[in-house]
Amino acid sequence: MFFGSQTGTAEEYAVRLAKEAKSRFGLSSIVCDPEEYDFGNLDQVPNDKVVFFVVATYGEGEPTDNAQPLMEFLMDENVEFSQGGNTLENLNYVVFGLGNRTYAYYNEIARKIDKRLSDLGARRIGERGEGDDDKSMEEDYLGWKDTMWESFSKTLGVEEGGAGDVADFAVTEINTHPAEKVYHGELSARALAASASGNNTPIGSYDSKNPYPAPILSSNELFAVGGDRNCVHIEFDITGSGLTYQHGDHVGVWPINPDVEVERILSIFGLQSDERRNAVVNIESLDPALAKVPFPVPATYDAIFRHYLDISSVASRQTLAFLARYAPTPEAGEKLTRWGTNKDIYAAEIDGPCLKLAEVLQAAVGDSQSAPFDNTTIWPIPFDRIVSVIPRLSPRYYSISSSPKYVPSAIHVTAVVLKFKSAPSHAHDNNPRWVYGLSTNFILNVRNATSGSNTPNAQDGPGAIGDKQLPSAGLDKVALNNTPMYRLQGPRGHYARQNIFRVPIHVRRSTFRLPTSPKVPVIMIGPGTVSYPFDPDRQN
Repeated sequence: MFFGSQTGTAEEYAVRLAKEAKSRFGLSSIVCDPEEYDFGNLDQVPNDKVVFFVVATYGEGEPTDNAQPLMEFLMDENVEFSQGGNTLENLNYVVFGLGNRTYAYYNEIARKIDKRLSDLGARRIGERGEGDDDKSMEEDYLGWKDTMWESFSKTLGVEEGGAGDVADFAVTEINTHPAEKVYHGELSARALAASASGNNTPIGSYDSKNPYPAPILSSNELFAVGGDRNCVHIEFDITGSGLTYQHGDHVGVWPINPDVEVERILSIFGLQSDERRNAVVNIESLDPALAKVPFPVPATYDAIFRHYLDISSVASRQTLAFLARYAPTPEAGEKLTRWGTNKDIYAAEIDGPCLKLAEVLQAAVGDSQSAPFDNTTIWPIPFDRIVSVIPRLSPRYYSISSSPKYVPSAIHVTAVVLKFKSAPSHAHDNNPRWVYGLSTNFILNVRNATSGSNTPNAQDGPGAIGDKQLPSAGLDKVALNNTPMYRLQGPRGHYARQNIFRVPIHVRRSTFRLPTSPKVPVIMIGPGTVSYPFDPDRQN
């Protein structure tokens, strides 16, 4: 299973396909980054095996960064494989593309790979799948995969029912691990070393696997004060970090989940007490070739739900169908099955109202959707299944609104804060409700907290870790007119130190560049914004 992924979505689908191959047919797979593979060996793949390509199209018909070597190799007119030939009659392959129909080169990379492999004599299994992020990537995937698996079964001569529900991870609570080596939301080993010691993160190579906790230089509201909408201009200081950027690059901002969703899901799994939320768990993969542990461990339950798992996205139909077996009552199981198997009912009752997974579980048993969640029904879902079905919380990308020539030491982002009314929700007395974009509202929290009165102040901190104080209690009391609240101080208070807020960021290179010659004319179009359906995974 090869994935061409820029933000992690294609990798997620590749992992899901690998898991389904195991549960349907008992077949093992390897989920692989194409950067780590020599594609000259494609002519050695046995004809009783299948190679999957799950690839996103990025920018203007470009491959993702990690799929660039694959495309360069395959598209070479004089391509030659390891055994000296230039054909692939041995190869069976499957293609699923991720794209957006509003772009001119819709699913260009998937189409190019499909055509090139076919021209080289390889045999495609099933139809080429194409997911449209402008509408519903998930429904496109679900509508494609079952027919593909039927063709897969016939081509390879395998029957369903090979393995059933097989665990991907082993989860163990541990009591003796050194406190300074427990992750509380840090995104890398270097970040853990810095936060545990109270030091600044060292200068070094920062990227998507090791984001830089950038200090906030300033932030401003660009819309009318007191209005219904917000537009935040925020400036990240990259002085001394080694980070650089160019025109057209994007900045990845790593948000956290809002407090209300963390409390909701901790309550559903019986982990809301201080003792349980701060319990430390270690997670090991039972099949590293199929499923890698998606976040650093050992970590606390609170950190996992606050910093590492995307509990703020709309619950997927496939996840609901899978979790029905763990329902605490037969009636709740029937509801999850209905939502997970009926596309129209799911669209009307889950997707339209934008219900998150924890909200759906509450709705299935008739629990209140409002905090505090003192009487929430506990769901007996094994924690390893939770880690398997909830995707990793990924960075959100924004166009950089500053010039590297004018301010090379800072990265600016200008973003409209996403907030809109959903379709009527059966879980909310058939009324619409406000839905908040995860990352832009996180940025709005940061903007409000840095506006003056709530600037972090170490000496006012409530409680301590070792001899280091946590930031001011004022951080938890920023007035945001019902906007979700976020624990901005971060792991061990590391994102609010020395009276400055910090936000983890990294730079993603873009293939878009302005002409080098000033004589080349440029047409620039600045469209307005309109309301659009909310997808917390991709549109905020």
